[in-house]
Amino acid sequence: MTKKIQLKGITWGHSRGFVPMVATAQRYEELHPEVEIVWKKRTLQEFADKSIEELAGEYDLLVIDHPWTGHAAAKKMVVPFDDYLEREYLEDQRINSVGQSYTSYNFEGKQWALPIDAATPVAASRPDLLAELGLSLPNTFADVLALAERGRVAFSLIPVDVLMSFYMFCCSLGEKPCARAEEVVSEATGVKALQLFKSLADLTDKRFYAKNPFMVFEDMANNDEIVYCPFAYGYSNYAREGYARKVLHFHDLVSLDDRGPMISTLGGAGLAVSARSANIATAVDYARFVGSPSIQSSIYVENGGQPGHLKAWENDYVNAYTSNFFRDTLPALQRAFLRPRYFGHMHFQDHAGDIIVRYLRNGGDEQAVLDNINKLYRESQLIENVHG
Repeated sequence: MTKKIQLKGITWGHSRGFVPMVATAQRYEELHPEVEIVWKKRTLQEFADKSIEELAGEYDLLVIDHPWTGHAAAKKMVVPFDDYLEREYLEDQRINSVGQSYTSYNFEGKQWALPIDAATPVAASRPDLLAELGLSLPNTFADVLALAERGRVAFSLIPVDVLMSFYMFCCSLGEKPCARAEEVVSEATGVKALQLFKSLADLTDKRFYAKNPFMVFEDMANNDEIVYCPFAYGYSNYAREGYARKVLHFHDLVSLDDRGPMISTLGGAGLAVSARSANIATAVDYARFVGSPSIQSSIYVENGGQPGHLKAWENDYVNAYTSNFFRDTLPALQRAFLRPRYFGHMHFQDHAGDIIVRYLRNGGDEQAVLDNINKLYRESQLIENVHG
């Protein structure tokens, strides 16, 4: 009996991250009996933090966060798909990118992962509670503050999400962060962003300093206190009947001022193939399978996935069983800010959120906060200069 080709994959441990990979692997094995694919999972924090270098030594397939792209390109720990997939396939992926999801894994002219999952912070609500209380969905940030004063608003206040939200406030005030080498953002924009952020954080229960986005949604679905989340990375799972105690509806972001809806920070996940794999060709073929529009619109999304292919987001069938999650939030994805991906940026991302969290919790001088994150930002660029 011929020994099977075995591929090992690592993804993150939520229904959105793990179940669709197992389902697509099962179907791929049925179509390719000579292949066996085993998926393992890690926590959301490990997903964001653990080095690709470590993971690429153990696994053939890696579901990665796009800020790792510059690191992956510099270390050549994952393979560029341009060297293995035909141009037509990659062009379809590019044309059907949800926002900048495809671009987020492109670095130095090469495609280091396929965007199988797309996400950005969007708003979420409990429509049943809003109706029961006679409340309307907020349209502006002022509306959100008014609802928060009633104790009905929550969002994630863990460090990495706080940093992403700080980026969002800056973008929504008209300035993209990290556009210059010496500072994250100008003093005027940074101070205003921090003050606006704190005005909302002060009205939010302290338990949300320990909750990531899906924990916020679990809280909303399983209790009857929070009726609205103004921004958190969207999870279509909670918009599906039967997944949680109550169905959540998801929406575009409110307006901060007369510039229109807020601009959040792109998230999502990409599927990469380890350069150390003994079966690169098979791993690439499986990645092609997962990223294809037909699988993204069927097996992948039906098993809890949040696809990265635009055709799935626009699919009537997909939207019908997700309370229109994809169509309603797509505008936020299309304008989302693509954060930096240079070699040393993960050092900045790992620590800058702690500085802003301390300010939100305890108050303090906004200029001192900006000085501290600017210092960290400059240090992170030196990491690239030394090791890149």
